[in-house]
Amino acid sequence: MAIEKMKLVRIFGKLENLDSFITSCCISGDFHPESAMNYVSAHMGYSPVNDENPYTASIQKIEELAQVSGYTLKEVFSGNEIIIDNDEVEYIDELVESMSRTHDKRRDISQKLDECTQQIEKFSHFTNLNLQIDDLLSCGFVKIRFGSIPNDCYSKLLAYEDAENLLFIPCASDEKRHWGIYAAPRSEIGAADRIFASLYFERVRVPFDEGTPEEIIAKLSVEKTELENELAQLDQQIQNFWDEHSERCEKIYAHLKILSTAFGLRRFAIKDKREEPNFMMVGWVPESGYKWFDEKAKSVEGITYENFEPEDDKHFVPPVKLKNRKFFRPFEMFVEMYGLPSYGSIDITPFVAVTFTLLFGIMFADVGQGFVLAVGAYILYKLKGIKLAKVVVPCGLSSMLFGFLVGSVFGFEELLDPVYHAIGLKGKPLSVLDSINTVLIMTIGIGIALVLISMLVNVIINIHQKKFGEALFSNNGITGMLIYSAGVSAVVSFMAHITIIPTTVCIIIAAVCIPILFAKEILIGIVDKHPKKEYMPESAADFIMQNFFEVIEYLLSYFSNTLSFLRIGAYMLVHASLMMVFFSFAGEGFSVMGTIIIILGNVLVIALEGLLSGIQVLRLEFYEMFSRFFEGDGKPFEGVGMRKNRGFLFSIKNAFSSEKKEKTEVIISTKK
Repeated sequence: MAIEKMKLVRIFGKLENLDSFITSCCISGDFHPESAMNYVSAHMGYSPVNDENPYTASIQKIEELAQVSGYTLKEVFSGNEIIIDNDEVEYIDELVESMSRTHDKRRDISQKLDECTQQIEKFSHFTNLNLQIDDLLSCGFVKIRFGSIPNDCYSKLLAYEDAENLLFIPCASDEKRHWGIYAAPRSEIGAADRIFASLYFERVRVPFDEGTPEEIIAKLSVEKTELENELAQLDQQIQNFWDEHSERCEKIYAHLKILSTAFGLRRFAIKDKREEPNFMMVGWVPESGYKWFDEKAKSVEGITYENFEPEDDKHFVPPVKLKNRKFFRPFEMFVEMYGLPSYGSIDITPFVAVTFTLLFGIMFADVGQGFVLAVGAYILYKLKGIKLAKVVVPCGLSSMLFGFLVGSVFGFEELLDPVYHAIGLKGKPLSVLDSINTVLIMTIGIGIALVLISMLVNVIINIHQKKFGEALFSNNGITGMLIYSAGVSAVVSFMAHITIIPTTVCIIIAAVCIPILFAKEILIGIVDKHPKKEYMPESAADFIMQNFFEVIEYLLSYFSNTLSFLRIGAYMLVHASLMMVFFSFAGEGFSVMGTIIIILGNVLVIALEGLLSGIQVLRLEFYEMFSRFFEGDGKPFEGVGMRKNRGFLFSIKNAFSSEKKEKTEVIISTKK
C-alpha cells in the first residue's frame, strides 16, 4: 500500500549490442526509459540514435491487407518459435501484391454495382413512357433530356407553360422531386438547358440506347445480378485466403509488433562519434523488478551499467508506480483520474477505497439491491473485463451491510424483522424515514470526521516530505484542524448544549490560530526556507486586504464543506422514499401488476440511484477530501512491454539486413 521505490539505471556499451540489451531487459514492462540526451551536455558530442524502424513497412502492409479485407488482426504472442527473415518479408509482399489485385478488382466491380443500382432506381421513374428510347434520342430536330426537378421548383415551370420551343413531360413524382423529360429544338437546346439548370434540374443519363424504359431496367437488373454473383465469388476468395493464411499472418504480425516496439526504444539512447560508437541509455526500474533486470543485463555481452537512488540524481523526476493490495487496486483508477501522487509522497488509494466503499454503502443501503450490484458487477468484470465493475463489487457488498442496518431488502422494510428478533433486537437498528433528524446529524458527523481525517492525512504527507511549515500553519494543517475543531465544538454547544471543548479554550484557539492563518504564507516560507521573494509581500496594504478575505474564505469553506456531506443523508432519504412510492403504486397484496411495478421500481433505483450515488461519492472524494491533501502532480510509470510476464527472450541477429541475398533472421522463443 505504497508508492514503489525506483532505481535509476545508466547503461553503457557498444552500439552493436544495443538491440540485444533492449530485447533482453527493456520490454518486460519493468523499464521506464528516459531520453539520455537530457542526461548529458550538448558539448559532450553525443547524438540521438534515430535509425529508421525496419519493421514499420511490413507491419503497415499486413494492417492494410487486413483492413481492406475487413479482418481484425490479433496482437497475440503465442510463444511458438518462429523465424522472421527475408523469406517471411517476401511472403508478406507476395500476399499483399496478390490481394491488392483481388481488392482492386473487387473495388471496380463494387463501383459498377453501385452505379447499376443507382441507374435502376433513377430510371424506374420513367417506366410509364411506353416509347423506344432510340426513337426519342434519334430525332433529327428535337433534343430530349431525362431527369428530375425539386418539388419547390416545379411550380416555377408554369412561367414557361406557353413557351413554343420548350416542353416538359412529367413521368413520376415522390416526396422530394418530380421526374420527367423536357424537349426543345436542337437549335434552342442551350437556352432550355440554362432554364432548367436555374431550376436545379438533375439529368439522368440513359444507360442503353435501345428498348423501352421497362426493357432497359430489365437489362440493368440482369447486369446487377451478374455483378453481385461476381462480387460474391471474390468475397469467397478473400475469405478462403484468410482461412489459409490468417494464422501465419497473425503470428508474423504479433512478432513484428514486438520487434518494432523494441526497436522504437532506440530513440531514447544516445551514441558518441567514434568509428565503432558506444551508446548510453537511461531509465527507471522498480525495486520489485530490479533483481530480474540485473540478471538479464549481466547476460548481455559488452554491457555495463550502474544504478542510482532517485535522490542521488537531479536530471529526471522519478515516475510513480502504485503498489496496492488486491482489494485496493481497483480504486487506483480514481486516484489516477485526479492525478498520481508525487514520488516520495504517500499513496492515498487505501483511504479512497475505504471511504468510497463506506459512503456508497450508506447512500445506497439495501441488502437486495446491493447484492444485485455486487453480482452483476462481478459478472461484467469476468465477461468484459470492465475495470469499473471491480469497484462496484465491494460497493455492492457495503450496500448490503448498511442495508441490513436499516432493514431494507428490495425496498421491503419488515422482511428482516425475524432476523433482528432472533439476535435479540426489538427491530431494525435504524428506520430511515422515521429518524430523519438522526440520519442528517449522523451524516454531518461523518463529514466532520472525514474532514478532520483529510487534514490529518495532509499533515502526515507534509511531514513525510519535510514540509513542516505546511504541516503546522496551512489551512489544512494543524492550525486548520484546531480552528475547525473549535468551530465544530462551538456549533455543537450552541445547537445541542453539549460541550466538547470548553468555550474559553475555543476562544483562545480562535484568537491564536486565526492570526497564524492570516500570516501563514510568511510563516510557511520561513519554516520551510523558501526564497524571500516568494513569501514576503511587496505591499503591506495588499497583503492585509488579500489575506483578510482569504481567512474569511477558509472559514466559510470549513462550513460549506461540512454541509456538503448532507448529500449522504439526503440520498439515504431519497432511496427509502422512492421505494415507498413504488410500493404505494403497487398497492397492498401481491397482484401481478403490483409485482411488476415493484420489480421495475427496483430496476430503476438500481440503475439510476446507483449511478448518482457513485457520482456524488466521487465528488465528495475529489472536492471535500482530495483538495485538502492531494496535489496529483506525479509522473506515471510507463513501462514498455508487450506481455504481463517476463517469460520470454528475444535473440536478434542482424535483423532485416540490407543485403537481400544474405539470409538474416529474428528468432523469437519463450523461456520458462
